[in-house]
Amino acid sequence: MKKTLSLFLLLTMVATLAWAQKKLKPWNEWNEKEVLKMLNDSAWGQTQSDANISEMFYRPTAGGGGGATRPLDVPSGVGADNSSRSTQGALNQAVALNYRIRLLSARPIRQAFARRTEMLNPKLAEQLKAFAEQTTDKWIVVAVDFDSTDRRFSGQAMQIFGAANAAGLKNSTYLEVKNGKRIFLDQYLPPGNDGMGAKFVFPRMSENEPFVTEASGYLRFYSEVSKEIKLNMRFKISDMMYDGKLEF
Repeated sequence: MKKTLSLFLLLTMVATLAWAQKKLKPWNEWNEKEVLKMLNDSAWGQTQSDANISEMFYRPTAGGGGGATRPLDVPSGVGADNSSRSTQGALNQAVALNYRIRLLSARPIRQAFARRTEMLNPKLAEQLKAFAEQTTDKWIVVAVDFDSTDRRFSGQAMQIFGAANAAGLKNSTYLEVKNGKRIFLDQYLPPGNDGMGAKFVFPRMSENEPFVTEASGYLRFYSEVSKEIKLNMRFKISDMMYDGKLEF
């Protein structure tokens, strides 16, 4: 019995050590799968998928004259009478628009972006290292990118994010922690050419104290970008330790 228990403990220790070593694998050795995992399904990067059901319904694409009504969730410029629908045809299934919500001020996310670029262009390794390892004690930055199998929907999202501004988002965009305390948007940067999406910038300090601590429970990002786009993502604080430090 004692031998069995000792063997079990030994195997547990070996498995734990192997997991820790994998977790601490240098970012510049991550493969494509590990990069995508960090960006889209990790403690610092999550995916919100919204289904648009407009493509599930059959309606004539042209000359129908039936006066069919549009589902309430169809964005302006996208639907049954859209010219692109006439040329591409209806999919007859729900279409997902994926919002990639990432804590860009957290090193693991910047490292994933840096590694993705480095794999495409190794000559940029030194420049990317500076970007990947920099820290900030002033801002929390949430980056939101988006994609869809139907470019009509991702194109509509690009228009909305591109037209948004801090003044219009300020009262409906915030970070929240478990005790209900919120901190509202300070700056907004629309999507650019860096491939990281739109940036929502918040102060790290609130009333002269850090807004997020290890006791905060969770960090929730919420934004009503438009009537069509509402973002709501929660990050668990206890999962956000990285190299012995809370990263956000």
